[in-house]
Amino acid sequence: MEIKIIKEKILLEEFNRLAQENYGDMVKGVVDVTQKILALGGELHADAETLLLENGSKQEDLWGFNIFKERSKEERIEFVSFINIRPAQKNFSMEIENDELQKLIQSIINTLVD
Repeated sequence: MEIKIIKEKILLEEFNRLAQENYGDMVKGVVDVTQKILALGGELHADAETLLLENGSKQEDLWGFNIFKERSKEERIEFVSFINIRPAQKNFSMEIENDELQKLIQSIINTLVD
């Protein structure tokens, strides 16, 4: 499964292609909240996380999510991933618990994925 680093807005056709190659209606992704970039695709969030780390991202800046192509913009993002379990950053579950962090991530995703 292809993983693509997204630094500029991608077209809907490209997102749909990634979804089709991965899970059909959903793409796993990881966001770097400092660089404001995404890695989309792959079987596991950890795969996208690894690609971003190899390209200079810092672990504490990376958060996993799922994005569903058939849902509305307000409901298409799930903030759930094993990589989000970070007791040192006060996130104790797979879901991102901090509302402000969720808003930041949603903003980055919505800027890069139309």
